[in-house]
Amino acid sequence: MQQIKAVIFDIGGVVCRSPLIAIAAYEREHSLPNNYINCSITRRGDGGAWQRFERGEIPLWDFYVAFGRELSDTALGNVWYREHCVQKGIDCPKLPEELGIDGRELFGRMMRTSGEFDPIFVSAIQKLRSLGRYRIFALTNNFAGVFSSDATKRGEASSQPPPGFSLEEEMRFLGWEKGVAPPSLRNLFDDFCDSSVFGMRKPDPEFYLAACGRNGVKPEECVFLDDLGMNLKAAKALGMQTIRVPIGGSLKAVESLESILGIDLESASAVAERPGAGVGTLVSMPKL
Repeated sequence: MQQIKAVIFDIGGVVCRSPLIAIAAYEREHSLPNNYINCSITRRGDGGAWQRFERGEIPLWDFYVAFGRELSDTALGNVWYREHCVQKGIDCPKLPEELGIDGRELFGRMMRTSGEFDPIFVSAIQKLRSLGRYRIFALTNNFAGVFSSDATKRGEASSQPPPGFSLEEEMRFLGWEKGVAPPSLRNLFDDFCDSSVFGMRKPDPEFYLAACGRNGVKPEECVFLDDLGMNLKAAKALGMQTIRVPIGGSLKAVESLESILGIDLESASAVAERPGAGVGTLVSMPKL
């Protein structure tokens, strides 16, 4: 088996809370079926507002408008959800006849929810880096590139924010007072690979390969942790070992990582003394 030289972490849903938690709450509040919104987001494919925003291709307010418009499209959304139910082998519930989803409101809730660190993963990352044996980097579908100096080169805004709009106030609304990916997050890693900066996103294999190349490792030398099956499937096809992190499954995922690496992160020893050893107390919890 290839020696592991790098551990790669997703951010939302792994190192930080999942934005899917906010989506689920929104669905409950608006009497929408479980996974209705996420189904609509993913079925839009590469041309969807969410996907384009994660690649840094559209500015913030254009994204808000397009995101809300797409999610409010019940003609397509209902077709996709019926197909989802067939695929899952579940009965299709009553579907909405019309929707008026506010893209800004929903996105704001998602970002504020995902602005909280998972202490189990923070501790694991800190201890892995203290060993000095592995390259530790993030591979995330994110939005920092939207606000970079070259973001304007990717296209002019077609939608205008309302009068009195303040980017500073909007960043507070999104929970991004210290930035989309603040130093407290970036500094956990040796490198931070952001989809909106690279101009490509998971599960595009080229994104994984570009991140590996920048960090001097081959895919088969990496372990990758993510909460989404489609992202893990793409990584596995490239030769990476993968670990899925479901909501509430952080400890089990770290135990799987310990098993793959053959180390005990509780004592940070070279060889685990017992299978599935847990993670010790948090070393130093950063603040977003």
